[in-house]
Amino acid sequence: MSYNLIGYGIFITVIILIIVIVGKICYRNGNVFVGALIPDHLDLCLQINKTLLICYYLVNIGYCVMTLATWEIINSPLQLIEVLVIRVAIIISALSVLHYINIFLLTNAIHKLIK
Repeated sequence: MSYNLIGYGIFITVIILIIVIVGKICYRNGNVFVGALIPDHLDLCLQINKTLLICYYLVNIGYCVMTLATWEIINSPLQLIEVLVIRVAIIISALSVLHYINIFLLTNAIHKLIK
């Protein structure tokens, strides 16, 4: 019996939940961060933050769905758990790296525009 379909369902559900929850947290806190970078243009800050949220969802959900193509055939429940844990850990690590890169690039770009 192949456990791939069960793994796909669990993986997509867990990853989308993580992506949506992290996205909402970053969006809510990002309004304050972007507002502090450009204090006089709150409408622009809201639009920048909305654009960042949409890009975040598109990139991360798209990447997660594309990783399904590289899964090997899963033959046991133990292998299913192993694959799920490794895949979820990779996605969470990628999310954190992308988040810090985004903060770094946004901060540098805004400071260059202000100067």
